[in-house]
Amino acid sequence: MKDFLTLEKQLCFAIYETSGEFTRLYTSVLQTFGLTYPQYLVLLALWEKDQITLKELGEKLNLGTGTLTPMVTRMQANGWISKERSKVDERNVFIHLQEKALKEKSAITSKVAKEIQACQIELEEYEQLVQRLNKLQMKLKER
Repeated sequence: MKDFLTLEKQLCFAIYETSGEFTRLYTSVLQTFGLTYPQYLVLLALWEKDQITLKELGEKLNLGTGTLTPMVTRMQANGWISKERSKVDERNVFIHLQEKALKEKSAITSKVAKEIQACQIELEEYEQLVQRLNKLQMKLKER
């Protein structure tokens, strides 16, 4: 049991350290596009489904409006996305991809994939890691 209490045996520390490495990797890749990692997540969500409400986007990314709204505003100013208030219900604000986001999608995703491959993470291993981490996350949420 004593051995379990060492730092290198802690799953939380391993995840924390790995998260930091991923943040550095993504920061270096996305910097050339003028994007931050959270902004990249916004684009990923919108590339999956464009024209969703700010609320839906926040739910998908697990981000509150206090964090998401200023980020969306910066992305709009930089030409990545646009915001449009609903004509049916003014409480809803729809987020749309702009031409820049559509044009740059291939370049961004290719560069990210290339960097991950440079880390010698095979596709099968990558998919297994995502699956296992998602399962772990669900277990932690269920407690």
